[in-house]
Amino acid sequence: MNPWAMPVPVRVVTAQPADLRVQVKTIGTVTPLNTVVVQSRVSGPLQQLLFKEGDKVEQGQLLAQIDPADYQVQLAQAQGQLEQNQAQLKNARQDLALYAKLREQSSISAQQYNQQQALVGQLEGTIKSNEAQIDAARLQLSYTRIQAPISGRLGLRRVDAGNLVQANDSAGLVTITQSSPINVVFAIPESQLTAVRSAVSRGETLTVEAWDRNEQQLLSTGVLTTLDNQIDTATGTLKIKAEFANQQEELFPNQFVNVRLNIAVREGVIAIPQDAVQYGSAGTYVYVIEQNKAQIRQVELGAADNGNIAVIKGLEQGTQVVLEGLDRLRPGRAVEVITEQAGSAAAAKPEAAQERPARRPKRSE
Repeated sequence: MNPWAMPVPVRVVTAQPADLRVQVKTIGTVTPLNTVVVQSRVSGPLQQLLFKEGDKVEQGQLLAQIDPADYQVQLAQAQGQLEQNQAQLKNARQDLALYAKLREQSSISAQQYNQQQALVGQLEGTIKSNEAQIDAARLQLSYTRIQAPISGRLGLRRVDAGNLVQANDSAGLVTITQSSPINVVFAIPESQLTAVRSAVSRGETLTVEAWDRNEQQLLSTGVLTTLDNQIDTATGTLKIKAEFANQQEELFPNQFVNVRLNIAVREGVIAIPQDAVQYGSAGTYVYVIEQNKAQIRQVELGAADNGNIAVIKGLEQGTQVVLEGLDRLRPGRAVEVITEQAGSAAAAKPEAAQERPARRPKRSE
């Protein structure tokens, strides 16, 4: 018998209703919400670094200490000047009270009284200036304690204790990167913009999935937060930002990720595995089983989700579609549908044959 005329063993799946997500797949970059270079706001010797590289820190946590001696001296000078001027003001006010009584008795001129009144006002203004100088000196002294401006994770330190640091040095002491929550920035093609904007305008919360480089592991799930205000004419894409809680720090700043933006869910659509779909010059088609023979059925496809794809037109519920054994099929070719039970039985037959005892040869007479 011609082996090419024998039925072709195939495995089939049944077209069934399913709920499929409409997704946009693209690539994205993990970007922190905030990145801060910690700088000293005053100059002086760096006494201590109170952090470990790579640690997580909270806003307001003490990171470093600048030698405060110079700033303590400046504060003491300002306080001494204030006390001196307060003593002068006290004396001037006492004189003014005396001048007021003498003025009522016409013992002094109006000019002397006015001059003393002006002196009191001048000293009062000086006191306010001294108080401002004390506040400024106290503020400068507080800057010798360098605190974390935001919560986040520290990078590598850029200066060691004992060095003389300058105020507002652009290199800074260390960098803090906010990693929880964190953003992923990606771009979608212009053709998908209408569907995304429609979902956003309806107030829907669109979920975004971040997958690893090989698209084998789901790293984290977030939500879409922002659409850019214009399309990039060079690429025909629109930038989008999604936010992820990232509490376990699954995502790392500047990491490359594969992004899946879930736009909608198609409920109750006829779905089959994507591997069953064939592509030819006439379009997309599948092999179906009709009276134990393979026949071509042209199909119109829809959304794909997790290995399955929706069939908009061409298949009905319950239709058997060939999944394996496609390479030897042609329209009208007889097929033998292999089930899991049949495959298990076939695998068990050789084992049973091995267990069967061998027949003894007949004794020659």
